[in-house]
Amino acid sequence: MADASPALKILLHKEVKEQVSDIVSSHGDRDRIIGVFKNALLKTEPPENFALQAVQEAINPQRQTVLVQDENQSLENSLRTLLQELVSSAVNSGGRTMDFGRSIDDADTSSGQIPRLLDVVLYLCENGHVEGGMIFQLLEDLTEMSTMQDCKEVFGYIESKQYILGKQELFSRGKLVMLRTCNQLLRRLSKANDVVFCGRILMFLAHFFPLSERSAVNIKGVFNSSNDTKYEKDAPEGVSLDFNFYKTFWSLQGHFRSPASTILLPANWQKFSSSITVVLDAFEAQPLSEDDGNSNILEEEETAFSIKYLTSSKLMGLELKDPNFRRHILLQCLILFDYLKTPGKNDKDVPSESLKEEITACEERVKKLLELTPPNGKDFLKSVEHILEREKNWVWWKRDGCPAFEKLVAERKTGQERARKRRPRYRLGNRELSQLWKWAEQNPNALTDPLRVRTPSVLEYWKPLAEDMDPSAGIEAEYHHKNNKVYCWKGLRLSARQDLEGFSRYTDFGVEGVVPPELLPPEVRSKFHAKTIDKSKRTKKDEETKASAAQPEEGEVLTSAPEIDGGATGADLEDAAAAVDSSDTLPTAASFSGELTSDVHKQSPGLNAAPESEREAEIDVEKESDPDTEMNDTK
Repeated sequence: MADASPALKILLHKEVKEQVSDIVSSHGDRDRIIGVFKNALLKTEPPENFALQAVQEAINPQRQTVLVQDENQSLENSLRTLLQELVSSAVNSGGRTMDFGRSIDDADTSSGQIPRLLDVVLYLCENGHVEGGMIFQLLEDLTEMSTMQDCKEVFGYIESKQYILGKQELFSRGKLVMLRTCNQLLRRLSKANDVVFCGRILMFLAHFFPLSERSAVNIKGVFNSSNDTKYEKDAPEGVSLDFNFYKTFWSLQGHFRSPASTILLPANWQKFSSSITVVLDAFEAQPLSEDDGNSNILEEEETAFSIKYLTSSKLMGLELKDPNFRRHILLQCLILFDYLKTPGKNDKDVPSESLKEEITACEERVKKLLELTPPNGKDFLKSVEHILEREKNWVWWKRDGCPAFEKLVAERKTGQERARKRRPRYRLGNRELSQLWKWAEQNPNALTDPLRVRTPSVLEYWKPLAEDMDPSAGIEAEYHHKNNKVYCWKGLRLSARQDLEGFSRYTDFGVEGVVPPELLPPEVRSKFHAKTIDKSKRTKKDEETKASAAQPEEGEVLTSAPEIDGGATGADLEDAAAAVDSSDTLPTAASFSGELTSDVHKQSPGLNAAPESEREAEIDVEKESDPDTEMNDTK
């Protein structure tokens, strides 16, 4: 290739110089930004007092409150470099990362330079001055540069700021970064030695992410088949335990690891059924006492948890006497049975009826053993059943496509929009009740409608029961209306209001005695009514009772007549009452008052009898004094 012309060489030389100057200026800006924030971290004021001012001094932004994309990128690179320098200085000093920069004389409430830097960035992200994902990127870098001991303190800071990090404006920008950070921590931790720290991370993810987050759900239901339990295949020398039972016992872990294969092939199910029967028989033959349960309770709860039990045949005898060991095995059985009984997506996954019966019978044995395992076996079984019941709800939720639990907040409408769509007010609270109230006024004949719902008469109501009591109807006893409690209760209330005499027979004969005799055939009527009473007689007796109730006013006038004329005395009345008591038939009050009236008329005719001429004269006088009568006569 020919040499370039002098003019071209000069142009290329200029471009190279411009690139070098850009690199130098970018490094200079980064150092300047780092210097500004180092000075800001030395302040003891809250971040809101100086954070935004430090950003404006370091970046010189185009806008006063919000940074553009290039400015955000430049600030993020500078802060990540500053964080790396602080962590490196903390490691060289030999102290903890989160305590670097805090002197011994500082108060307990003060924090180191790294937490101070995180607080400043978190304030800027929360108020929208910088990009929201910047704080999550710094937290990820900090966990990668820290040891596991320092990561516990870093994660403690994350837990303390969980409420702010979970806000929607920050969560949407950094949820994937936070998920990646937590997963990296879980990979670095030991599931056997760092159980508590792993649990803290999982609990944080459960609170940080919503319930409907699909990244935390095993949608396909994949099992951890890599969790293989290794045990001895050949019997060692000097083992007193039945080695066949040992192999049968630990072979169950293969079925617990992959429960789907247990039900797919009948041979696998038969093998599992025979193995679990042997194990349950051994547990039932060697029940544990309360002393065994109390002796295995350890003081520290963390040490009592084991991620995986040892499978040495020499420990088998001791493990069988451990209540916690038995509970783990029995709980695995319940989880397997719960999975087998839950129907799958396809009909092939549903167990047959005979298999369901075997699963149910085996499940009852397992629950009985859990209840008998000390300590507090009943309470432990109750908690396990509650957990499995909740697990079924999660299974159905996943099979329905994991619908979201959260509901969007309804947007607030302006006053004009609310006025347009304002619902009308009704007098009685809603439209239906107001229409019903107006309907009564618009239909005055509704109360006289023959089809209107009304209270029936006693004869009409008890007619179905009377038909059931007729032997000729041939109705079986189990279909009688007397077996209907609601029907009988309504009938007794109705009879208590309209037929008190019939209601009084309920004590002697029950509901059938309340039925009016007019509805019953003669052979049935004689059973419940010793003396037949016609309806006409009862009506006549009611009329006589009403007449006797209206008589006392006449009695007062009649008793005064003998006193005036000196006729009948009190002794005569007593004789008359004695005569009434001695008679076979009881005279009514009306007949008795009639006899007294006739006697009074005989003894004092002048009181009630007057000459006709005098009556006519009185009538003529009344006519003359009444003006209306004169007008009527004129007409």
